Amino acid sequence: MTRLESQRQHVEEAARLFREARYAVALTGAGISVPSGIPDFRSPGSGLWEKYDPLEVASLGSFLAYPERFYDWIRPLLSVTRAARPNPAHIALAHLQELGYLREIITQNIDGLHEEAGSRDVLAVHGHTRTATCVHCGQRTPADPLWEIVERGEVPRCTCGGVLKPDVVLFGELLPHDVMERAQQAAARADLMLVAGSSLEVVPAADLPNLTLAAGGRLIIVNKGPTQLDHRATLKIEGDVAEVLPALVEALRA
Repeated sequence: MTRLESQRQHVEEAARLFREARYAVALTGAGISVPSGIPDFRSPGSGLWEKYDPLEVASLGSFLAYPERFYDWIRPLLSVTRAARPNPAHIALAHLQELGYLREIITQNIDGLHEEAGSRDVLAVHGHTRTATCVHCGQRTPADPLWEIVERGEVPRCTCGGVLKPDVVLFGELLPHDVMERAQQAAARADLMLVAGSSLEVVPAADLPNLTLAAGGRLIIVNKGPTQLDHRATLKIEGDVAEVLPALVEALRA
């Protein structure tokens, strides 16, 4: 059997699982945005953490002490993210919601591409770049006007003089409680979870599939490379999410 034939069989099996599911959710990671040109953090040879120590540039303590170091690091990443557009994987998940096969989309990504693709009920457990908050007075402000300041090599500041921090979760910082609570509730309620483009290495988001499993639900994992839950998945599809997920939509429409 060729790789293409094997993948086609796996897609048909995934479609069957979705048809049988009462409540399906998705968990997405950095791999779903790689086809949009956004680099991930951990892939050997290309991951961002191979070039930077996350505790030096992307921890809360480092940000508070050296915000200019954080913005020097994130400036090129922001430029790439702002130019990125949803790829076929993002669009396929939006179609799965439109067709009634998928409920919440829980994402570890901060790029907003699920929303841009038309998805609803997106739970961004690691935050997002749409707004920023002053670390001094707590005032929240839309982030778009700030990126021009960042691109000039400056640190954006609040009217009170405090540094503005994008509303993304840094190392050493708690995840947004309300969003994480909704994600846990969705995972525990689901009888099927689709994990797409995540290596399932970053906790606590990576623990969400265990809530589905503990409730008797099933896992479908679509990822390039292994994950820590491959052995517990009902179906693991080794492949490109931008190819597999659109094929899944077509199989469900057939």
